[in-house]
Amino acid sequence: MTSALRPARVTAWLTQWQAIVPLLVAEFVVWLGFGGLLPVLPLYFTEQGVDLATLGLVIAAWPAARLVSEPIFGWIADRTARVPLMVIGLAATGIFGALPLLLTTPLAFVLLRAGAGLSAAIYDPAARGLLTNATPPGKRGEAFGLYGAAQMGGLLIGPAIGAFGADHFGGIGFVFVFSAVAAFASAALIGLRVREAPGRTHPAPSPDSTEFPPDSAALTRRAAADIDADRAGADDAAAPSSLWNRGLIAVIVINAGGYYAGGTYEVIWSLFLTGLGASLAFVGLTFAMFGLPVLLFSPIAGKIVDKRGSFAFIIVGSLLPAICGILYTRLSSPEPAVLLILVEATGFAFLNPALYAVVAANSPPGRSSTAQGLFGAAGTLGFIVASLGAGLLAEGDILLPFYVFSTVLLSSLVIGLLIGGPRLRGRPDPVPKAVAPEVAT
Repeated sequence: MTSALRPARVTAWLTQWQAIVPLLVAEFVVWLGFGGLLPVLPLYFTEQGVDLATLGLVIAAWPAARLVSEPIFGWIADRTARVPLMVIGLAATGIFGALPLLLTTPLAFVLLRAGAGLSAAIYDPAARGLLTNATPPGKRGEAFGLYGAAQMGGLLIGPAIGAFGADHFGGIGFVFVFSAVAAFASAALIGLRVREAPGRTHPAPSPDSTEFPPDSAALTRRAAADIDADRAGADDAAAPSSLWNRGLIAVIVINAGGYYAGGTYEVIWSLFLTGLGASLAFVGLTFAMFGLPVLLFSPIAGKIVDKRGSFAFIIVGSLLPAICGILYTRLSSPEPAVLLILVEATGFAFLNPALYAVVAANSPPGRSSTAQGLFGAAGTLGFIVASLGAGLLAEGDILLPFYVFSTVLLSSLVIGLLIGGPRLRGRPDPVPKAVAPEVAT
């Protein structure tokens, strides 16, 4: 009886999420490439003669390009077809990901990493905006949990594929080629299988929206579809009318702190572990272990967020990585890092779907990609500052960046809580009673 029910459950799950399954599969594939590439990037750059201070600049070039361009492409994604943007972004990611094998000067590394950041800025806001509008409001925490799980599934398996390929198919060059192929494959999948639902109504213009010429019928239909998706199922709450609301500002601050940790790790983690005597295979294992809790727990955390709100998950999800950052400085051998990284990754598994749920709840109708672009840009800014600072700090002491990132993460949490307060529960604010009749008319 139980075995007979499993195909039915799988079918029901696929039916429920059919609008986003191709996107989830594409995320998994492209993160296979990222997973294979991330552990080797700092080691490869330093092998090519890049010092630690310059390494921070090379790493920072990716988020710097993204910081400048992600809000712009988020704005564009709300006003044009998202799928072509996603395909272009992934294809460009593949190109810029492979070129460091051919262009190996420090300046070339900076420019190529900037190109890769620009590519991600084209893709990511469009993808997250599409995910937001393809999912009912009561399921968005779970949807972003699945999204994060797809990414971390790739991160979990990617390092193993990269290590095997490097051992058997031409060394470190295999990893760059594999990453590029994964990006191209994801672009093809998005182009062939992902579709956006057409709009059915014409929305009234709002003060916070940009007007287009009367012949922009396709844009009007798309905006209508986004508004319908944002409003569906909202009985006692309404999305805010402005992007700059306290809920969104609060998670922007917290996201910047979380990505500060990411920028720190991308610069120093591989070097820190090899300094403790770890092999490249062990470094890859730690990246895979980071993906495991996110893969397992993000969908579960997202489902609970949908029912109970984001507040507790944001607090716990920020505290665990901050504590682990301090504990890393006490290590004298690399092996205990595996346990700590599992705990840290569990924190991020809680944090990410909770933050995304708050962003979705506090996105004005028709502005979901713009909100996602601003949210992503804040994280990118934290990543840039960390990348530049970690390289400089590590030249003095490889442990200093860990202390700094823990401090930044805790500070951003406190500031975010003070700004957002109850708005961090992951649901939009109720419409004030005094203006409800006016809004209804």
